[in-house]
Amino acid sequence: MKSVSIVIPPDKSISHRAVMLASISEGSTRIKNLLMAEDIKRTIEAFRAMGVEMSIYKKSARVNIIVRGVGMHGLKKPAKPLYLGNSGTTMRILPGILAGQDFEAVLEGDDSLSKRPMKRITEPLKKMGAKIEGQGAKEIRPPLKIRGGKLKAIKYNSKIASAQVKSCIMLAGFFADGVTSFTEPEKSRDHTERMLAMFGCKVKGAFGKVSLKGPVRLVSPSVIEIPGDISSAAFFIVAGCISRGAKIIIKNVGLNPTRTGVLDILKKMGADIDLKLKVTSRLLREPVGDILIKPSVLKGVTISPKEVTRAIDEIPVIMVAACFAKGRTTIRGIKELRVKETDRVKSMVTNLRKIGADIKVKDELIVINGGKPLHGASVSSFGDHRTAMSMLVAGFSAKSKIVVTGLGCINKSFPNFLNILNKLN
Repeated sequence: MKSVSIVIPPDKSISHRAVMLASISEGSTRIKNLLMAEDIKRTIEAFRAMGVEMSIYKKSARVNIIVRGVGMHGLKKPAKPLYLGNSGTTMRILPGILAGQDFEAVLEGDDSLSKRPMKRITEPLKKMGAKIEGQGAKEIRPPLKIRGGKLKAIKYNSKIASAQVKSCIMLAGFFADGVTSFTEPEKSRDHTERMLAMFGCKVKGAFGKVSLKGPVRLVSPSVIEIPGDISSAAFFIVAGCISRGAKIIIKNVGLNPTRTGVLDILKKMGADIDLKLKVTSRLLREPVGDILIKPSVLKGVTISPKEVTRAIDEIPVIMVAACFAKGRTTIRGIKELRVKETDRVKSMVTNLRKIGADIKVKDELIVINGGKPLHGASVSSFGDHRTAMSMLVAGFSAKSKIVVTGLGCINKSFPNFLNILNKLN
């Protein structure tokens, strides 16, 4: 059996948080293996526009960056609105930091980002005392105008499980007197909590509730090294499962338990996946390992809302896996997929039907009757990187060629995707 070893890009979620926290800490931080994709560039440029000095170095295929932190109150008023492109992570986390500053800033995005809901962050930040204006009445959307100032601690119960919302409120809690707490229905990604410990901030939390006591002083840990992104790895994990004979080894992937839902779902479907845990980073506190995937006979399963929460970014490519699985796959609790870079339910269902998939949608439920041959067709990325890459993976095992238009959006998270995918053929 052919064996292919690949290295996937650094983790996008961790890269964003590393740049943000290093910028408002005391001291310089060397971030090793930073993801240099479009979204991360937007975060870097936003902080540079607020006076943070950064030096970028390339070593082989890896990017290292030195961030010279300015402390909690060292950011400067930007000379013009901060343009965040399509980066929803930056748009939803950065306001937590800006809410504690003594200046006004405006955050703008592209057409897609300007349609995404922001009430989930503006509502709690207003309760903390921040002044925020956006577009719309019932639902707030970018651009956002944020006037920072003195904040008060709150206890906030979120109706949705969201690491972005949680991180935003926690970062605002840095600047508030007293204990700020955030409770969500299911535990979301905990990269922020893990990284804050590196910067000397004590965070208490368990079972979907976190809290911290402000005001907070962050001190640089000197070095942060970013592991590979399991969300990027997911495309090749599925490709390995549905391939006709290639064994795939993915090196140095972050295996944070709040991110491994995709592995749990695929294993339940019958995927032949082995993990080799290599190390838990002493400073970053993120488990890292290799993933070995062999061609598998997949079966249909029921995926619960809780499982969807743990694999929200991977659901599009899991839908592809379901098309190749024998029997029926039911995915419940898909509402959050409709407010990503595009409506991912609509984009994936439209594309999969074009290539012959038997798929139905009703309210928050997707039903896929798998095991039927998929054929070639021309499909669209809908401007969404995960839709584009998922459909390219579908083409990996379809009976004829699938052409995906609008591939420029892949640069948002995985600029080298096509080169790596071609290694599998």
